[in-house]
Amino acid sequence: MTTPTPPLRYVYAVCRPFDGVLPEGAAGITGEPPRLLHHGDLVAVVDAVPAEEFDEGPLRARLEDLDWLAATARGHDAVLASLTAVTSPLPLRLATVCRDDSGVRRLLEEGHDRFVRALERIDGRVEWGVKVYAEQAAPGRRPTPPEAPSGAVGGRDYLRRRLRERDGREEGRRRAEEAGRTLHERLSAYAEATVLHPPQNPRLAGDTGGANVLNAAYLVPRERAEGFVALTGDMAQVDGVRVELTGPWAAYSFAGIAEEESGRDGELREEGAV
Repeated sequence: MTTPTPPLRYVYAVCRPFDGVLPEGAAGITGEPPRLLHHGDLVAVVDAVPAEEFDEGPLRARLEDLDWLAATARGHDAVLASLTAVTSPLPLRLATVCRDDSGVRRLLEEGHDRFVRALERIDGRVEWGVKVYAEQAAPGRRPTPPEAPSGAVGGRDYLRRRLRERDGREEGRRRAEEAGRTLHERLSAYAEATVLHPPQNPRLAGDTGGANVLNAAYLVPRERAEGFVALTGDMAQVDGVRVELTGPWAAYSFAGIAEEESGRDGELREEGAV
């Protein structure tokens, strides 16, 4: 009879010991509540996961399965969201896996100083995401050149209309870019750190999403959140500009630690950054 392979340990995050418990019903990638593994002055948030999915070979194949990857990311994010309600967790990358509890403890020991520095940086803070778009009119039927006996007058009118449309789009983008710069400066005054991400692919925003001119993350003390959110609301009133605010999140963009842990003895792997 084949001996079942013991489950592995999926590590969602590292945090300091905290009072209270995760919200009732909080569940991770397995559908079960995660477990807190205390080790010294650090806590790892872990889940027991099947080796058949998360051992090195099977995981490589799973990471090519977009449906599986999306479901795993949702479970991962759900745990971080629950943790953020009660503490300031340090997120680890998607698919951070250790062999057993001893491997998790080894991970905490070997990364102790880096984890502590990162936790000090994000303590009492959350991440907010802000995107600014140059709105565009809903797509309509492209005008066709009007027919004219000579073809000259109709063609000129058509070209003039097309040039006006192009100029209007360019002006709208310039207005949105200026609004984005202004908003970023004001939000940065509330934040303790910022990260500018590459603009979002227009295809991800949908046909009427408009050009993404600002895609930023802000690390904000919890007590400043109200003023931060109010600023984004003020800028949302600018004509032709759409502001998208998301959060509060765990400090994904400011962890700066998970990639340093890849390949350490206590850990199997870290792949597929969230």
